[in-house]
Order: sequence, then C-alpha cells, then structure tokens
Amino acid sequence: GRHVVHSTSLILDLIANIFPKKGGKNSEPNSLLVLGPPGRGKTTLLREIARVLAEEYSQNVIIVDTSNEIGGDGDVPHSCIGRARRMQVSDRSRQHDVMIEAVQNHNPTVIVIDEIGTTAEVNAAKTIAHRGVALVATAHGVSLDSMMKNPELIPLLGGFQSVILSFKELDRSQGNTTRTRQERKGSPTFRVIIEMVERSDWFIYHDVSTVIDAKLAGKPYIKERRWLKQFKGVDEICMFARKSEVSGFEYSRNKDWFNSLVEGQDPGFD
Repeated sequence: GRHVVHSTSLILDLIANIFPKKGGKNSEPNSLLVLGPPGRGKTTLLREIARVLAEEYSQNVIIVDTSNEIGGDGDVPHSCIGRARRMQVSDRSRQHDVMIEAVQNHNPTVIVIDEIGTTAEVNAAKTIAHRGVALVATAHGVSLDSMMKNPELIPLLGGFQSVILSFKELDRSQGNTTRTRQERKGSPTFRVIIEMVERSDWFIYHDVSTVIDAKLAGKPYIKERRWLKQFKGVDEICMFARKSEVSGFEYSRNKDWFNSLVEGQDPGFD
C-alpha cells in the first residue's frame, strides 16, 4: 500500500465530527464507512484517517490489520499510521474475533477495519458500535445502491423488512398499487458513508438512516459530491450537494464552504 499524506483533505470536516461536541443532541460517535470497488484508494485513505485521529485528535486508535495491508509487514508497524496501535490478524477468518478483542482489552476510542465483508465481521462491527466506540472501516461495493442489494452488508444499513400497507396508506402512496414495501428495521452502524467514484471524486451521504429511508420510499434525499481538480498546478477542493434524481435540485457552494464545515458551522449553500 501507499502512504499519501493529506489524502484526507476532502473529508477533514467528517473526521473532526466523528466525535460529537459535548452538550450536543447526539452523543454517539459518527462512525464512517468508505465504500468502493478495488483499486480506488480505500485502504490508502483509511491509513491516513487512522494517523490523523491518533496524532491530531489524540484518540486511542486501534487498527485491526488483516494481511498487514494498513501497517505493513513486520512486528513494528510503518510510521505512516503515526501513534495509532495495530493488532495483527493471523488468519482472515479470525478478523471478527480480533475486532471484539480490541474493544475488550485495549480501551479504544476508534477501531479501524479494512474490508468488512462477512456476516461475522458485520455482527462484530454492530457490537462495537453499540459499545460506544467509533468505527472507521471500508467495504467493497460499486455504490450505495449495490450495498443495499448485498445480503451480507445490508445489516450495516439497519436491515430491511417488508411491511403491509393499509388501504388508507395505499391511497396516499401516489399511484403505488402494491400493498407491501420495504422499511429499515434498525439503526445503521455507520452514520456517514463515503462512496468512492474515483480516487479523488467521492459522494458523501451525511445521514445514512435518512438516506436509506428515502431511497426505500422512493423519495428525494441529499447526497454531496466532493472532488479535487488542478488549478495552476495546485489541487483545489470542489463540492456541490444535490438531491436525488427524483427532484434534480442542486446547491452551489460558497467561497469558504470548506472552512465552515471543518469549524462545524453552516456552510451556507446558495
């Protein structure tokens, strides 16, 4: 793997908000999932997030490192992960056990996991989230839509169930003639999902529960696009937020949107 310093430049606000401010309405950590197909830079981003949380935010970060992809081979991890600690996994089939062991024995504030994919790993992630520990993880998937069709990953979104509509609800459903529909069963494990379209072109879903509910109901939802572009040889951060294809409405960004997000302020979309 590669160590790309400042690869987190597009999501500094998300990292800053993993732990909510004291006295706020939400006391649970805002866990973060990075979603994308192989080769998009998920592990590279995960490596830098772990370093930033450990060094710049003084969090007790434990990396569950399967196949030594994050910290490198050898007993001493690569310096790219900073002050984050690493637990090596001797066999991929034991990753879920090591995830639980990390929480029980090392008192972490953040657990970092690469490639959640099996039912056992999904259940371990849910258990960790219920214990108040922040999760930063990756998963394979082309998009959020594909994740919603993956039976092993659906529980990370809260799980789905079919419900039967009353005739009154059917009348209000604007032309829908089926009496059943899908609804979310529980709370998603991750509050924020980053969908990697390309290495430096990402969609952000800020409130996963709201997005999933809207997608299941066929209603509009907001997703955000962030990307890097070259301007006179320098990377410039760009962003716009838009509602889903249902409405096709877009927001433009103001000049100082990114600094506002990092400081936890309203970015003031026009």
